[in-house]
Amino acid sequence: MQYDVAIIGGGIVGLATALQILEEKPTTKLVILEKEASEAKHQTGHNSGVIHSGLYYKPGSLKATNCIRGYHMLLEFADKNDIPYDLCGKVVVATNKSEIPELEKLYKRGQENGLDGLRMIDAAELKEIEPHVKGVKAIVVPQTGIIDYKLVASKYLENIKKLGGEITFNFKVDGFAKSNNQWVIRDHTKQIESKTIINCAGLYSDKVAGLTEKTDTKIIPFRGEYYMLKPEAQHMVKHLIYPVPDPNFPFLGVHFTRMMNGHIEAGPNAVLAFRREGYTKKEFHLGEFIETLMWPGFQKVAKKYWRTGLGEMYRSFSKSAFTKALQKLIPEIRKEHLETAEAGVRAQACDRTGGLLDDFKIIEKPDAIHVLNAPSPAATSSLSIGKTLSEIWIKANA
Repeated sequence: MQYDVAIIGGGIVGLATALQILEEKPTTKLVILEKEASEAKHQTGHNSGVIHSGLYYKPGSLKATNCIRGYHMLLEFADKNDIPYDLCGKVVVATNKSEIPELEKLYKRGQENGLDGLRMIDAAELKEIEPHVKGVKAIVVPQTGIIDYKLVASKYLENIKKLGGEITFNFKVDGFAKSNNQWVIRDHTKQIESKTIINCAGLYSDKVAGLTEKTDTKIIPFRGEYYMLKPEAQHMVKHLIYPVPDPNFPFLGVHFTRMMNGHIEAGPNAVLAFRREGYTKKEFHLGEFIETLMWPGFQKVAKKYWRTGLGEMYRSFSKSAFTKALQKLIPEIRKEHLETAEAGVRAQACDRTGGLLDDFKIIEKPDAIHVLNAPSPAATSSLSIGKTLSEIWIKANA
């Protein structure tokens, strides 16, 4: 079987890329290779469903430009395909005066990113819109919303098939070779040929890239653990409620997220996973864990953030400690209000020097494109990222 392009990974970024290529160039012979038995099984399928506005990201960065463009593309796609969503808005809360300077920086950044309708509010107004939240100042972000990204991914695939694209499930790429200017892509039982490849393999994107070239980036898996608010506590959350993030750490801190199914998630923490798809504390892969520990960049990260890491790990094993973190935003929350929810794993790229990559990272070659870092807001940005990758691919194959 010979194709013009093979996309590795059937998550939301891979699917969005396939859709954008086929919409732009319908005659393309395209296949998606997915190692699972269905699409969106990992980061996409464990996503909490937030439609990000672009508030946090450095103006001009790939994250900012793709999030803002992707936001509008996502809503247009949802409207066209009858996918429900809710622009419920969120508040970012400074719980004490020391957090106000960072909150004001966020407000300015949001304005620079073109977010209309942002409002800075005081403690009194915060009490009016979120009576149970404790804070001295907050930003209201009306653009933020919620959606079911697994449903979005399924709709992407439905449209891909209508446009003639193919998907092969249970195809775990374990090798590449070059023959007559074609990539020969193998799994343990079969192979296909393709002129070009686009690597959207998420948690294994560095592994796939490493089959074709040397890279200076390693995926470090961080598990985000959540609790769900029981029905008797759900009235405490009207919008999405976020803390002021730590500018030195690429995670947003524990927060409260409304979901399309009516549930409210509380979390996540961010703990090192003992395998790349380690969704529980018990899941362990010796080879992957050693590989993480031996990576020079991770060793530098551990040395720099060991106090933060210990705190996250402590919250992982202590419901009381997790509850205390949530009480910074909503003091009335109690342990008995929380029940364990499904965890997710974030594919966080880390370079050799210990840098936790904050922006998206794409490696371009004439016959291969590798997406080596696409953390949040990749789901919101998926159609925009897909359009960017489509444009790169079409230009290289003109």
